[in-house]
Amino acid sequence: MSVEPDLSVALGPLRLRNPVMVASGTFGYGPEYADLVDLNRLGALVVKGISLEPWAGNPPPRTVETASGLINAIGLQNPGVDGFLRTYLPFLRRFDVPVIVNIWGRTVEEYAAVARRFDAVEGIAAIELNVSCPNIKEGSRTFGTNPDLFRRTVAAARAATRRPLIPKLAPNVGDIAAYARMAEEEGADAVSLINSIPALAVDVETRRPVLGNVTGGLSGPAIFPIALKLVWEAARAVRIPAIGMGGIAGPEQALAFLVAGASAVAVGTANFVHPPTAVETVEGLRAYLRRHGMGTIRELVGSLAL
Repeated sequence: MSVEPDLSVALGPLRLRNPVMVASGTFGYGPEYADLVDLNRLGALVVKGISLEPWAGNPPPRTVETASGLINAIGLQNPGVDGFLRTYLPFLRRFDVPVIVNIWGRTVEEYAAVARRFDAVEGIAAIELNVSCPNIKEGSRTFGTNPDLFRRTVAAARAATRRPLIPKLAPNVGDIAAYARMAEEEGADAVSLINSIPALAVDVETRRPVLGNVTGGLSGPAIFPIALKLVWEAARAVRIPAIGMGGIAGPEQALAFLVAGASAVAVGTANFVHPPTAVETVEGLRAYLRRHGMGTIRELVGSLAL
């Protein structure tokens, strides 16, 4: 009788039954997909980004489909910390799945304040630090692409919480490895990457932007090869785990991220197209391990032959 492969992974102190998560901003807060997906089969559920106070987001139109992708400019609309704790967390506590909260702020101080609020909340497994929103207080620079702001934000969040901390890296930087190392140096337990890639869609008949916000973030299969390269570079640069995401449409892309060095993956835009993608990816990984005679998913991580 054959022994089933072990799909469990460790992301610092965080333990997952399998390495497949759902990416922030693509799965709501859980209830939106609960009738379509067995949440208990996920490795973890990463909720939509949460700020200190409720946030209305950007004006419509907010999304536009492109060739093999989606540009979105939702603008981080969310109910704020209190709204999430009141409306969504009680529902999520019904399930046996780690809940990772994605947080953001307009200032370094706000990031720390949100992290501090979640630090004492039962039922929060980890905090993902979204560092790709505009830095309103300090001008047009963003937290994820300015080294000083990035380092300060990670350090402030680390000081504010004992929960596992996972900075989500921006793709539009010159050296992704340098940002991964900064995250590690400031006490992060893992890094996740990539976030969506800045993009623009134009209506040529009206000669106007399609999105109400003018620009947005490109995600989906179109960005997969870029994400794979950046994950490979980041994972080689640090000792902490990397979580790979960007264009996963099934087991094949998830396997590629793992081979390139990711310890876990997150399914994003595919959730909109085919909600069972994440759980189907889990089963695809299991079948791959059986086919190749591997006992654990960890044997696959970083196995790229150069």
